[in-house]
Amino acid sequence: MKKITYFLFWAVGILGVSCTGEPLEPTAPEKPNVLFIIADDYGAYDMSALGSEFYETPTLDSLASESMIFTNGYAASRVCSPSRASIMSGKSPARHSITDWIGAPAGEEWRARERHTKLLPPDYRRSLPHEYVVLPEALKEEGYSTFFAGKWHLGSEGSYPEDHGFDINQGGFESGGPYTGGYFSPFNNPKMEDYPDEEGMSLAEKLAKETSDFIEENGNEPFFAFLSFYAVHAPIQTTQAYWQKYRNKAEELGIEEKGFEMGHFLPIRQVQDNPVYAGLIQHMDDAVGQVLNKLEQMGLEENTIIIFTSDHGGVAAGDDYATSNKPLRGGKGYQFEGGLKVPYFIKVPWLSHHGNTNDTPVTGTDFYPTILDLVGAELRPDEHEDGVSLLPLLEGREIEERYLYWHYPHYGNQGGRPSSVIRDAQWKLIRYHADSLEVLYNLQSDPGEEEDLYSKHRNIAERLGNELTKYLEMTGAAFPTADPQYDPEAEARYLESVESELMPRLEEQRLEYLSPNYSPGNNWWGSQPEKNQR
Repeated sequence: MKKITYFLFWAVGILGVSCTGEPLEPTAPEKPNVLFIIADDYGAYDMSALGSEFYETPTLDSLASESMIFTNGYAASRVCSPSRASIMSGKSPARHSITDWIGAPAGEEWRARERHTKLLPPDYRRSLPHEYVVLPEALKEEGYSTFFAGKWHLGSEGSYPEDHGFDINQGGFESGGPYTGGYFSPFNNPKMEDYPDEEGMSLAEKLAKETSDFIEENGNEPFFAFLSFYAVHAPIQTTQAYWQKYRNKAEELGIEEKGFEMGHFLPIRQVQDNPVYAGLIQHMDDAVGQVLNKLEQMGLEENTIIIFTSDHGGVAAGDDYATSNKPLRGGKGYQFEGGLKVPYFIKVPWLSHHGNTNDTPVTGTDFYPTILDLVGAELRPDEHEDGVSLLPLLEGREIEERYLYWHYPHYGNQGGRPSSVIRDAQWKLIRYHADSLEVLYNLQSDPGEEEDLYSKHRNIAERLGNELTKYLEMTGAAFPTADPQYDPEAEARYLESVESELMPRLEEQRLEYLSPNYSPGNNWWGSQPEKNQR
């Protein structure tokens, strides 16, 4: 398959010309549909169109070629629940106070992880606040039918999707991953029914089927469909056929001798060569194709805004150590670009932005006001306090320059550090709470965040530090506290065991996935029904 590049995106032709030779702009429908697609744990370079030579995503590549691609698109947080709450509310994690994934230990409970860290993470809000008018509720007030499918992770009973403006909920509850049944039927999801004819069906296909059914039943009225894949969250699973395809491809590309390097707390994956993860990505890409085909079959493709993004960067450390975000540093859970940068593109059929790229820094809080603007609704600045409408950018204009902020006062599961971040143009300052340390990077010349420029550009660093402090005070941000039981020798022993014991195990597991004889058993996680094995 040919790799689609930005250069080819720019070559998309004009759809029509007026008698004066000017391009014809299609007319915006009065109440366009909105299809919002979000992947879980999906990195900025986990798409072939965005630079991966290993993963294949033909459907997403095609969608990107019809969209505006925001090359500095960011999640609002480096982990899932805070980022998702920000998409729904238009508020930053520091403001809405869901600062960690819901279910993570806080305070003294953190010690049970036996990481022996200097700080104890603060407590955080455990559900999406009902006092907010969140995005689906705002759209319901505009006459939209609303639908949710997939991962929710924004609260338990009383705070499910149907409690926050969604008319229909297929599969969304408190779980952060496909833990009830895995990635193949039966899914045993308490919010989604299994059917006999779905044996061997992938979870991505199931969510796409439910979304397509909703579109078919509601295509005659404006709808907001939020397709929230559990993929590509751990535990990663795929079919034998997809594993074989990508195992062969990894061999053709050349298998690196070493796949990991030690980070501050955990090993970090340096190469994209996991055939199981690649297969899981392709299941998701196939599922996106199902839904887009349904729009086309119903003649709705020119009347539907489509958004695709991820809730944070790909998992390079922790969980299943599944991908590499290089040339970016780190991944999910990290304060670096690999943890914060995500695929971020918006297709508006009546705007001539097809295949264009825009390097304005944008973030997850911007979706709420942007969608309201695109459907002709009044903005709600008291709700989406930390977002701005991107409609001017979609129309070829500019938005006012602003600071972007991130606040994660936790350690998490992936090896990141409690820190707060501010970005201004090309400058990014990180404040580490455990060490009272600040570092400064120039992302334009150093996207991999390798050279700390704090001492060379102290005036810029101090200005950004002051702005970050004002923001954190204004939002009432919570901070970690010193652990009086901290033992530096215990922490040093833990880190030594990570490097001497965990790192070799990860390298062995990586090569096991790539072995010609690899098999997970269990009929490839249930993807091969028993009737096909006879």
